[in-house]
Amino acid sequence: MEYGRLSTTVLRVLRTSKPRQPRRWQSTTPRQTPIPIQHAFWTTGRVALFTAFTGTIAYLYGINDLSSHLRNEKPKTSTPVYANKSELQKAIGDLRSDLGDDVISTDAEDLHRHGYSEWSSINIDTLPVAVAYPKSTEEVSHIARVCSKYRIPIIPYSGGSSLEANFSAPFGGVSVDFCFMDKILKLRPDDMDVTVQPSVGWMSLNEQIKDSNLFFPVDPGPSAMIGGMVGTSCSGTNAVRYGTMKDWVINLTVVLADGTVIKTKRRPRKSAAGYNLTNLFIGSEGTLGLVTEITLKLAVIPQETSVAVVSFPTFRAAAATAMSVVRSGIPIAAMEIMDDVQMGVVNSAGATSKKWAEVPTLFFKFSGTPQAVKEHIQQVRQLAREQGAGEFEFASNAEEQKALWSARKEALWSMMALRREGDEIWSTDVAVPLSRLADIAEVSKKELDELGLFASALGHIGDGNFHASIMYKRSDPAEREKVEGCVKRMVDRALEMEGTCTGEHGVGLGKKASLVKELGVDTVDVMRKLKASLDPLWIMNPSKVFDFREF
Repeated sequence: MEYGRLSTTVLRVLRTSKPRQPRRWQSTTPRQTPIPIQHAFWTTGRVALFTAFTGTIAYLYGINDLSSHLRNEKPKTSTPVYANKSELQKAIGDLRSDLGDDVISTDAEDLHRHGYSEWSSINIDTLPVAVAYPKSTEEVSHIARVCSKYRIPIIPYSGGSSLEANFSAPFGGVSVDFCFMDKILKLRPDDMDVTVQPSVGWMSLNEQIKDSNLFFPVDPGPSAMIGGMVGTSCSGTNAVRYGTMKDWVINLTVVLADGTVIKTKRRPRKSAAGYNLTNLFIGSEGTLGLVTEITLKLAVIPQETSVAVVSFPTFRAAAATAMSVVRSGIPIAAMEIMDDVQMGVVNSAGATSKKWAEVPTLFFKFSGTPQAVKEHIQQVRQLAREQGAGEFEFASNAEEQKALWSARKEALWSMMALRREGDEIWSTDVAVPLSRLADIAEVSKKELDELGLFASALGHIGDGNFHASIMYKRSDPAEREKVEGCVKRMVDRALEMEGTCTGEHGVGLGKKASLVKELGVDTVDVMRKLKASLDPLWIMNPSKVFDFREF
């Protein structure tokens, strides 16, 4: 509002105002008085008008000044405020005093191991300032209370096999390593569930419970542990039949940023009681709390399992066959795709005694009753022939089955074994609707081949999850630029197909911009507000999934 124009108008009204005219019932004859009456300028009406004017001016000036004052008093910040060096030292001293010297490490090698990963697509220079080794939920809670008191970032760490810098420490802080929390707390065969601590590996879990005729079907990389699997909502080769991590978690015990310990629900297989807090924490990458206990569903071990391998003339033909199998409704146990490069890696690694044709290949796992397995093999064989597939080759015994499937599961590690000095691996994943998988697989495979680098394509083809691994020299700006461009285009291509920037690796540091592209600013802001409500100091694995922003 223009205050000068308003004041000029009001004064003009005041100056030109005429005395009120007499009303009809009033006499028009002047009174006979010895002294004439002088009319006052400040009549009741003029006072009221002027008072309204000055009040309006004062109000407008006041709210303008107040908003400016508020902006100056509390500026928006781009990063949270964390502990200074003396506060960090005080916190480490408190933790050592309260929990024991062996619980807190500041060893340089230890810090490096908890802040750097040779298989992560991104690494940063900053490392944690300390590593904590709790042995119980109570100790984790105490660590969180101390870190909250001093505003120190907390970064959860279990297997350390994540691929998007999920456990990096951009603001320093304390890495909480759960390696001593590696126990199966209770197996309940009749309920087909088990409660474990976060550093129980999925392979170790299945080995320990095999006599119950039950198993946990989510199977990511061999070194993955349950805590990290919850954090990234991972999956694996069995996802086409059994689903992903979120489908197999019954409840969680979680330590919040201020040390509060909660349990997300009890143990029924279904519940309509309150919010689904369990799934809120699954996939949150440690940004909302520290998971200390996990209750998992278990499945019955199939009566029979068979593993088969079949080659195809093109990568697209293999992908198209996979989609035909899914659309036919055949209950396949697992279905994986590997390109010619990756099959060469399998041969070079010597994981199996057989040398495989280095062409696009599908790996199938069939499971169920003996009769059902035979029927499913026949059905899949027919669909594969329609795409020009070669003959099915089957593992001859259980040991060969295990070796063959391990060759697929250890594909990244096999590729890492082929690195030359200075080489690094960029591994990424996307997922798309099933009908678009053959499209993205074909285009992305062509682009990988044209990079001029050692690059392979593979994936959990049965649920639309496509992976790429590229070997390059990080120290060579031209190579790095080529790889980053290729990965970005693959992600953008998936989003154009109504897919996602990550099917199972998580967002971490590497895909924050892609998450905004995928979901939009408003949706990501809802996530920020959820985090702010549980973690107002922004100390839980900060800068992962999305960046800090004040509201």
